[in-house]
Amino acid sequence: MNQAIVKAEDLPYRPCVGVMILNRNGLVWAGRRIPDGNSEYDGSPQLWQMPQGGIDKGEDPLDAAYRELYEETGIRTVTLLAEARDWINYDLPPQLIGIGLKGKFRGQTQRWFAFRFEGDESEITINPPPGGHEPEFDAWEWKSMHELPELIVPFKRAVYDRVVSEFSHLADLRAAD
Repeated sequence: MNQAIVKAEDLPYRPCVGVMILNRNGLVWAGRRIPDGNSEYDGSPQLWQMPQGGIDKGEDPLDAAYRELYEETGIRTVTLLAEARDWINYDLPPQLIGIGLKGKFRGQTQRWFAFRFEGDESEITINPPPGGHEPEFDAWEWKSMHELPELIVPFKRAVYDRVVSEFSHLADLRAAD
């Protein structure tokens, strides 16, 4: 059987949001992805990431950020701190074109938001997450913002470098007690 070769340039970017959650001490929430065969994480030792996910058709990016945050972490008690100035794209590596992101996209175009977590850590539920959603993480930790780019799969590192650069001033803002 002759299979057609999928070319990255023939595929669109998936519109998504990314969410940086800072606690009162300026640390950032990161979850360890559950590796899923035939995904963009398969075989990678760098599985830590911030919440992110697709924007539904017609959905406002900020609404998508609140929704994805809740679906992946159970977190609702947040205050919006900042929105990234621009959309940030990443491309899947060539070996994952036609496989990662369900084979439908060449990568993602992401709009990033930063929030302050105002709740109690008992609010955080990842496995299982609320609402009957499939778990995406098997562990979570508060991490230094500047270590995050080294913890993500390498092809997303440039995105994390930009997000950290854009939001780094927020790590120094401590929540008022």
